[in-house]
Amino acid sequence: MNTEQLLSDIGFIKPEIAIAITLVVIVVVDLIMGKNKKALPYISIAGLVITGLLVIQQFGTSVSVFKTSPSTSLLVIDNFGLYFKIIILLASLFIIFFSMASNEIKSTYARHGEYYTLIFGMILGMFLLSSAVDFILIYLSIELLSLSSYVLAGFVKNSLRNSEASLKYVIYGGVSSGVMLFGISLIYGLTGSTNLYEINSLIQLQNFPVVTLLIAGLFVIVGFGFKISAVPFHFWTPDVYEGAPLPITAYLSVASKAAGFAVLIRFIKITFVDSIDEHGFWQLISVVDWRSIIILLSILTMTLGNFSALWQDNLKRMLAYSSIAHAGYMLLGLAVLSNEGITAIMLYFLIYLFMNLGAFFVVMLIANKIGSEDIDDYKGLGRSIPYLGVSLGIFLVSLIGLPPTAGFIAKIYLFIALVDAKMITLAVIALLNTVVSLYYYVRVLRNLYLVQTEEKRPAIKMSLLNSIILFLLVAPLIIFGIYFTPIVNFAKSSLSIFGF
Repeated sequence: MNTEQLLSDIGFIKPEIAIAITLVVIVVVDLIMGKNKKALPYISIAGLVITGLLVIQQFGTSVSVFKTSPSTSLLVIDNFGLYFKIIILLASLFIIFFSMASNEIKSTYARHGEYYTLIFGMILGMFLLSSAVDFILIYLSIELLSLSSYVLAGFVKNSLRNSEASLKYVIYGGVSSGVMLFGISLIYGLTGSTNLYEINSLIQLQNFPVVTLLIAGLFVIVGFGFKISAVPFHFWTPDVYEGAPLPITAYLSVASKAAGFAVLIRFIKITFVDSIDEHGFWQLISVVDWRSIIILLSILTMTLGNFSALWQDNLKRMLAYSSIAHAGYMLLGLAVLSNEGITAIMLYFLIYLFMNLGAFFVVMLIANKIGSEDIDDYKGLGRSIPYLGVSLGIFLVSLIGLPPTAGFIAKIYLFIALVDAKMITLAVIALLNTVVSLYYYVRVLRNLYLVQTEEKRPAIKMSLLNSIILFLLVAPLIIFGIYFTPIVNFAKSSLSIFGF
């Protein structure tokens, strides 16, 4: 690669450069300011806003950068990747505000420099993962994301459950990364390439051992499945979500999962799709039956997630299993193997961002006051926290998928994609799972408003900033539940993956 080409390619990764520069600025300011850490969250917010503007400027771009040969490259810049970067940035922005309000994070004030640095390490890893089309860069991006999140999961060192969460996360993450790397090595051994586009061409031109290719593909899926909390790679999720600081739990449930889905969709579409017909359905290369594998993963994920959530008394743990179930719903969109199915996933993620982050934010604000995340400790609390109680109700109703919230729109587009693909049985299974989820979400609302208790419940005073953040999370769910055309058009316009 010549210098001119390199400089040209660098111009396409301005958002990643902005994230890296913000990370360095945080480190430098932390060293200069010493014990005064007040500027760090504001520097983080400024860095995210600048990055957001750079990402928006790139919409409509479709180009491969950092070519390793005339036909292969490490990264592609396309609307699909940029859409997920917007989701990651929105989640990151909310998490910075969450961190400013969290008692857990406030207790680690002396280490805020490391905290915000690690968050930006995660963001950089997720950005690269959303655009990577080479296994080497995919693996390095996952490791950058994972290593930062391992430390953040156990960031509150004086909490035993934080340390336990971090240790379990490291162990499960290490195993999944090792299995994935073995799968990548098998694919490289078969094809002699790590580039997804080149592997697609080679699979179509040559006859490879189907069993070996299937095993290699499944091993790679282990790494992606770990990131999106798909069953049976979900074991880390409940313990880590319960033990990690609440802002980090919320972050892992949305941003990390978004990056995981982005790379999973890109892997399937680029590596194994032969063509796309006039109706938007993908015609796969007939070597691996990905549809059956994804359907199985989806059914297992949403069913285990929902039924396990029924027995949880800790709200963070319940939301962890709920998060697993939602990953199962989104896998249904991938199982359709069509552009409409992917549009449904993208729409689902945008709405999921607001409803899931919102639920965790309310849980955090209540935990700050009562020191508990136990559902039974919410009894009779609704009347003393009207704003928080109503907001939590909206988030939970949206997570169920009931009108007039945006969660209903997310589910309905998913069901439309399934029905169009004539996958009626899967749609019925998803609908039955939604009915199961109704029980454990409504249980929280029942404790808030319908269960009487003689114990005096504390009133929770909210700062103006927290009130505004909560409004910014609630409002989109109501607005997009009624007028959803803009976000549907946004998802459809961001569907294009480079080369298709």
